[in-house]
Amino acid sequence: MTDLSNLTSKELADVIANAQKALAERQRSEQKAVLEKIQALASSIGVTVTLQQERGGVKSNSRKGSKVAVKYVNPHDPSQKWTGRGVTPRWLKAFVDSGRNIAEFEV
Repeated sequence: MTDLSNLTSKELADVIANAQKALAERQRSEQKAVLEKIQALASSIGVTVTLQQERGGVKSNSRKGSKVAVKYVNPHDPSQKWTGRGVTPRWLKAFVDSGRNIAEFEV
């Protein structure tokens, strides 16, 4: 092992960069070996497996940022809207608690 205390800042940066590259390569090869093992085990029992690898360690979510259509609107204040997801807003809960049907407020 190299004595890191005697290295210059540039040499330390180079060591770190090389270590990160070596680590990434080792992780890729280990991941490839595990995936091959999974496919071999699956095929040994007659199962077909489709494996999907993450890119850059970040999963993408195709639904992220998509808007949900409004389902309910407050008749007294049209700026108050609700998609029907999450906690029922106070204005709608008050109407329903007073005996009105939620269907009255659908868009």
